[in-house]
Amino acid sequence: MPTRSIFGAQWGDEGKGKIIDLLAREADYVVRYQGGPNAGHTVVVNGNKFILRLVPSGILHPGKVNVIGNGVAVDPLSLFGEVKELTERGVTVDPRCLRVSAGAHVIFEHHKKIDALSERWRGAGRIGTTGRGIGPCYADKAARTGLRVADLLEPARLRARLTAVLVEKNALIESVHREAPFDLEQSLAQYSQVAERLAPFVADTGSEVRHAWKQGKSILFEGAQGAMLDIDHGTYPYVTSSNTGTAGIGTGAGFPPTQVERVLGVAKAYCTRVGEGPFPSEDKEKDGDTIREVGREFGSVTGRPRRCGWLDLVALRYALDLNGATGLVLTNLDVLSVFDQIPVCVAYDVPGQKGPVSEYPAHLPDIEGVRPRYERMPGWRVDIGAARRYGDLPKATRDYVEWVEERIGVPIELLSVGPERDAVIPRTA
Repeated sequence: MPTRSIFGAQWGDEGKGKIIDLLAREADYVVRYQGGPNAGHTVVVNGNKFILRLVPSGILHPGKVNVIGNGVAVDPLSLFGEVKELTERGVTVDPRCLRVSAGAHVIFEHHKKIDALSERWRGAGRIGTTGRGIGPCYADKAARTGLRVADLLEPARLRARLTAVLVEKNALIESVHREAPFDLEQSLAQYSQVAERLAPFVADTGSEVRHAWKQGKSILFEGAQGAMLDIDHGTYPYVTSSNTGTAGIGTGAGFPPTQVERVLGVAKAYCTRVGEGPFPSEDKEKDGDTIREVGREFGSVTGRPRRCGWLDLVALRYALDLNGATGLVLTNLDVLSVFDQIPVCVAYDVPGQKGPVSEYPAHLPDIEGVRPRYERMPGWRVDIGAARRYGDLPKATRDYVEWVEERIGVPIELLSVGPERDAVIPRTA
């Protein structure tokens, strides 16, 4: 496994953490290249649940180098809270196994404050952010006013840059939102202390990863969120603030994307979404509630209940094609075992267009008005959670998998049938 990329092929929460944890066994480096502490990866090991926010999922395998790339929005307070949780549970986290890019932008407390206040200001037009400051941090990056990890390590530079930033941010907080401003000296003291702890972990991670690759090391790139939340190609404006798929590797990890040999999308056997925004195949009735209950569909970081619905092949094909996927991992297949029939969205009815549309209408300014067209597959009504070989699955389950595979045009390489680390079925088995 020289170079491999894992990305979410839906609206996030597809079970990427578990798959990355599985494939990390074969990797030397696990590299996170975008997103922030709003993206939680859940891994279950021997009944113990680990929720990872910034630390790459390879941390649960001793001897792996886990990299937080320059494209990640790093909240150092959240990072060390996560490190503390992992250490208390017996996981080794030190500079040998965790590297943080000097070029990663820093989320400050004022970013989180502005994030929450802006959502309140938008009212009915809110985006549904997690309030963790990711959007404002990326906005400062684009405006060239952000501070990077390297800035934290230089006291004089930190003071000069943060002084200039807080003049603007405090004016916004006080004048527009009528809230108390941040104190410069308190902020400097807080982040200077964090910088001392962070310093041993900081590196030129892009150079380090490229050098490791040239030495023949295997690299696994870990995407966060999902393709339909991509800042450029997702359901804008109800998206995250970064490029969530393979396009983010070059800019967010400093690695040539042409050298990524295999690209695996991860999708649930149904669909979920957190927060606001269009969701064509959402089921707001009893079946949607059943999926949420059986699938334990609540945010791993936020705890928010996820919106639930059926597998959307139109959006899935779009995500796989957009990211050049060479294969797909289908997760949470066991959740569908409770249904007699399983609807699957195969096309959209789009206002103003005649006939069904099978290509994702990315050109539309708003896809809220599209309506799904479903085909229904027979359910299997058998608990498949203990299956570990493809041939052990009921025929109806295999028919469903092969029917989906035929329609997406990409091989389904792995199936997940439960939350545990070993609840994965390779198609070759």
